[in-house]
Amino acid sequence: MAFVASYLALYESGQLKKITEDVKRIVHTCTLCPHRCGIDRSVDRSGFCRSGVFPIVSAWNAHFGEEAVLVGMSGSGTIFFTNCNLRCIYCQNYEISQLGYGKEVTFDDLACMMVELQKRGCHNINFVTPTHMVYAILEALLIAVPRGLTVPLVYNSGGYDSVATLRLLKSVFDIYMPDIKYTDADTGYELSGISDYPEVSQNAVREMHDQVGDLVLDSAGVACRGLLVRHLVLPNNRAGSKQAIDFCAELSTNTYLNLMDQYRPAYRALEFRDLGRRITSDEFEQAVRYAAAQGLKRLDSIRI
Repeated sequence: MAFVASYLALYESGQLKKITEDVKRIVHTCTLCPHRCGIDRSVDRSGFCRSGVFPIVSAWNAHFGEEAVLVGMSGSGTIFFTNCNLRCIYCQNYEISQLGYGKEVTFDDLACMMVELQKRGCHNINFVTPTHMVYAILEALLIAVPRGLTVPLVYNSGGYDSVATLRLLKSVFDIYMPDIKYTDADTGYELSGISDYPEVSQNAVREMHDQVGDLVLDSAGVACRGLLVRHLVLPNNRAGSKQAIDFCAELSTNTYLNLMDQYRPAYRALEFRDLGRRITSDEFEQAVRYAAAQGLKRLDSIRI
């Protein structure tokens, strides 16, 4: 049976419009993310995300550097939103996430980006850092669907997401791709400015998995629905990789996990002595071996 993006049924039933209206009301006393700033983003940008209601986009393109199951032959249609609800001191995209590099666009502009990326052959629309921009995505989706958008949507977040918001978004996104950055609360506060990161992120990932299940690939090996988890291995085990792997295995041994080895000291990382180097091959291989020992066999681009 051919894949059909779940948001299409929401649109046809009128439910997508209702969800959009519900989220619009929240934006006026914003509690979309766990920071729960409570501000009216239509007039105030003093919240943690420093954003109004319109999307701020730093770049959009057919991206070939994402996971193999997203890229396929024609790329992942990636839209990078500016700003973030985390303050990671080692962020490799800090100009976007921390310094605000990007341009505010209209909902129609965002819809045009989505449709154009599909026309270029992209297998999906991949929203990077969508947590604070879910209202804009919904408004753009209402415009893009009647213009022919049909590919799955990817929610590509840092993992610091509100379960309540995710439940509102049920059936909007077919693919969730969260980070699990840390398993220790003190580390989350020290490195990303978030004191409750482990609890919040794990609750969010459980909700994502409840909605979409394990990752499903089509006949060409391209993802069409499900959960894909990312975990960046940090030097000196600062990310608590074994505990992150344990969580993924407890969620499902069929969890598709991308253990990432590309850490490099960026932004303010050199202020922290134990983050001042790349990870070693042994540090990464230890994480891979541990994942295999816990029964996880679906590791991105890694043969076990």
